[in-house]
Amino acid sequence: MNVQKIAAFSDGNTGGNPAGVLIAEQHPSEAEMRQIAADVGFSETAFAASMADAFRVRYFSPESEVPFCGHATIALGAALAMSEGDGIFKLVLNEAEITVEGRQQGGQISAALQSPPTHSAAAPPQLVTDILTLFGYTPDDLDPKLPPACANGGADHMILGLKTRAALAAMQYDLAAGRDLMNREALVTITLAYAETPQRFHTRNPFASGGVYEDPATGAATAALGGYLRDISWPHGGVIDVVQGEDMGMRSLLRAEISPVPNSSIRISGTARVMNE
Repeated sequence: MNVQKIAAFSDGNTGGNPAGVLIAEQHPSEAEMRQIAADVGFSETAFAASMADAFRVRYFSPESEVPFCGHATIALGAALAMSEGDGIFKLVLNEAEITVEGRQQGGQISAALQSPPTHSAAAPPQLVTDILTLFGYTPDDLDPKLPPACANGGADHMILGLKTRAALAAMQYDLAAGRDLMNREALVTITLAYAETPQRFHTRNPFASGGVYEDPATGAATAALGGYLRDISWPHGGVIDVVQGEDMGMRSLLRAEISPVPNSSIRISGTARVMNE
């Protein structure tokens, strides 16, 4: 089976988050998809099967299936642009229907997705305490303008706003403890965010639930972040740019366009690069 390897949300010809993409007439068995994802070894692999007017898509990490993955969707959009031509493609996920747009121009591939509906709520105090303990942070490290929240943009994420860029850079945690906490709370990732300006964020995304210490670019979490910023009336002006993966040496660039409509979808876009074997 031809699994394409594409880095989504790249910074030119570098960076981005690698994803596997398999486009076929029908999905392999679930056991086969799990094994393929494990063999590919990236944080996510997208499996797309053609339907009459759409593609049925499932996402697998090396350890689990997730309902939605933004960077793998961007990688899929790039792959569809290369195989089908520029266009907007309807995707049927496990729990939602979305679209992804893929375009090629001047040797560059760009893609944009419309996330599932977004919503957020204040995080329970005990969960905040547990997460601070996991990372070795204290309440003094938190940005009071970005109160801790549970947010969903197709999957559940925790958002923790940090007061300084240095605190973000210092992130560290025990992978096994992080996996236990995220699985217990049904969190796909934890988003640690620092606001450089109201429209420019730096983020890091531990993905222990999927067996990955950190993701260099996370479209689903960025969608959740966009919905959260809408919900707290953050002065985003309709769009934010996110720098992720910088502390990993895999700088990635994501853009989120934020509708003011409650629970609305968030448009997430970026460029993609085909990876050499």
